[in-house]
Amino acid sequence: MAGHLAVLDLADASDWDSAIWRQPGANIYASHPWGAYKTRLGWAVKRIAIRNEGGEDLAFIQYQQRRRGPGRFVLAQGCPILTPQGEARAEAVIQAFLAHLDLRRSDLLGVNYHQFQSREAVLALLAHGFTPVVSARNHTLELDLTQDADTIRARMEPRWRKALGKAERNPDLTTVFLADPAERLRAFDTFSRMYAALKVRKGFTSSLDTQAYRDVAAADPRLAFLEVREKGEPVLIRIAHTAPERWTDFFTASNDRARATHAAALAVWRCIERARQDGCRIFDFGGIDPAANRGVFEFKRGLCRDVVQSTPLWLYGRSRLVRDAAAAFLARR
Repeated sequence: MAGHLAVLDLADASDWDSAIWRQPGANIYASHPWGAYKTRLGWAVKRIAIRNEGGEDLAFIQYQQRRRGPGRFVLAQGCPILTPQGEARAEAVIQAFLAHLDLRRSDLLGVNYHQFQSREAVLALLAHGFTPVVSARNHTLELDLTQDADTIRARMEPRWRKALGKAERNPDLTTVFLADPAERLRAFDTFSRMYAALKVRKGFTSSLDTQAYRDVAAADPRLAFLEVREKGEPVLIRIAHTAPERWTDFFTASNDRARATHAAALAVWRCIERARQDGCRIFDFGGIDPAANRGVFEFKRGLCRDVVQSTPLWLYGRSRLVRDAAAAFLARR
């Protein structure tokens, strides 16, 4: 069935982003800016479209690959993005993708939808023998934005509602969503300094390379930059990525004044307000890690306790031994 499908190399397609953002499953991880960032981190990034016999697009796939010893690891984030026509042929799409990759026995393929999967995509992955890798960190909180604002506030923990009220009444605190490219670059530089200090203060590591992501993030229209200021001086920068149905908390950095003024609560609330204005149904808190980051977890669950299991990393390999060993290792991380 997949033999009739065509795989087209769209690495240099100027309309890649406009094509994927017309699809229901569009997301930042399949976009050109994210691919540009991952290229700077050393991944070889490819973009393909899978089309049917009539030339209709069934799927768009941006995938990354790098060598790991004798093997190759291929990672597809946020995709394959299936078109409406592709949903009906999801198994054939995955089969065509696997044939295109031509994996060896030492190679591995990972698919991570980051909550942007469809039911047909999951069924197709299962049908082709992909193994879901899930750990304790594969959980997040999702706030239902179809509720009215008063209902959301009423369901907050009292401490959260009190903190938000104090921040809203503070005349020295202002918030602004940044649109000007120069302002976004300046804000990202502020974010980078705060983020570096935060890592030192809290002793955590992060895969985010702020220098590599700087200009890419500032120019990405799908990233919302919110700056909280006290008497005109930035105290917190919050970055969220946006999709038609979902806003996802992505990165946050702040200084000591943010904690003293409850700027974090105000920033989250402003993001929720904007997401509701945009017609989104879900605000995703970007993951939780109660064991390793209790403070952030307590902050998030003060607003929302609707925990969901995040989408797993779907792992595929021609060798079951290699695949299962990798899955067992990744599940313990």
